[in-house]
Amino acid sequence: MLHKIITKCNVSSLTYNYYDNCTLIPEKDWNTVNDDQCIFFSLNYLKIAEQTLSENIEFKYILFYHKTTPVAFAITQLFNFNSDQLQFQEFPCKVGDSVKNKFISNLDVSVLTCGNLFACGEYGFKYNKELITAKTAFESLSNALRKLRQNENKPSFILLKEFWPRSFSESDQMKLYDFREFKVDVNMVLELQNWETFDDYLASMRTKFRTRVKTVFKKSEDLLIRDFSSKDIEQYKEDISNLYSSVLENADFKIGEQNIATFKSLKETLNTKFIFKAYFLKEKLVAFSTAFLLNNVIEANHIGIDYTYNKSHAIYQRILYDYVHMAIHKKVKELRLGRTAETIKSTVGAKPVDMKLYIRHRNSISNTLLKPLVELISPSDYEVRNPFKAKQI
Repeated sequence: MLHKIITKCNVSSLTYNYYDNCTLIPEKDWNTVNDDQCIFFSLNYLKIAEQTLSENIEFKYILFYHKTTPVAFAITQLFNFNSDQLQFQEFPCKVGDSVKNKFISNLDVSVLTCGNLFACGEYGFKYNKELITAKTAFESLSNALRKLRQNENKPSFILLKEFWPRSFSESDQMKLYDFREFKVDVNMVLELQNWETFDDYLASMRTKFRTRVKTVFKKSEDLLIRDFSSKDIEQYKEDISNLYSSVLENADFKIGEQNIATFKSLKETLNTKFIFKAYFLKEKLVAFSTAFLLNNVIEANHIGIDYTYNKSHAIYQRILYDYVHMAIHKKVKELRLGRTAETIKSTVGAKPVDMKLYIRHRNSISNTLLKPLVELISPSDYEVRNPFKAKQI
């Protein structure tokens, strides 16, 4: 049974309401805060996420007010997490053996996350910086999350994910409320130069890397690439599911599986803002890639690959270059390629950007013990390569 408002509290000068379904959120108030119409904050996207993402994840929403004016909101997901979902040899950050043996190997906890489990970035909390200060915003968020935790069978951890460096001075406010910061693997980001075409991009490269691009395109020349509609996604849903599963099996860790119906719903609802590319070898679907078109940003999302053909046809590398082509064509300022595979992503020009998370244990004593634990977690090692000529460095 759905309940519109679980509780209402005063904190600093803000009040806040909880909602357990996005259809119950007052749309006008929500959109007032989401003034730049970010897709990941849109009620259309959240509705799709609720309906099609992992059934083991429970969504909750918080809307904050200063008097009667909406000034902030938070998106949370409650999920259970255990050590079976981790692959230590490819864990997304470097973890000391003592942590693995004493903590993670027996991990079985529930986590209340403020953020988006299926995207990397600041997609959990937004506030109006012209109306409230960072101190007020994050103090209110801390209290609202802790109150929500009490109403949700007291999950073991509260996790805030992930913040960009430009926000660290604001998000570090959470450390005042016993949250511990730590960093995971970097987000690989390509800042677009004054490239009008893909050829301009190639011309900016050093000879070695330009030759590499030509080799990739030569090896992948037999691939037929199509933009999929929602009907195409429905038609090939079994193949898409198999391709996605092959990538998921190699994933660093698994929180929840993406329902293939999500792709179809996103395409139907977001249209050109959600891009689904399919890669065929003759009549066989051998790969796909997805991306979101945000404000001046292309956000690469899920991919699927038949690894039988990946090396022979340079599929993954071709996908990366196609993301670059897409970003140039759409005239965005930034291409975000996400975490993992840092070295190969750096060969297309992406550079590492640190991301910061914050975590708090429900027990004050355990939360104190959490500090040395997160200090043992650090981003994985990787090698960055610069493909551009000196003026592009």
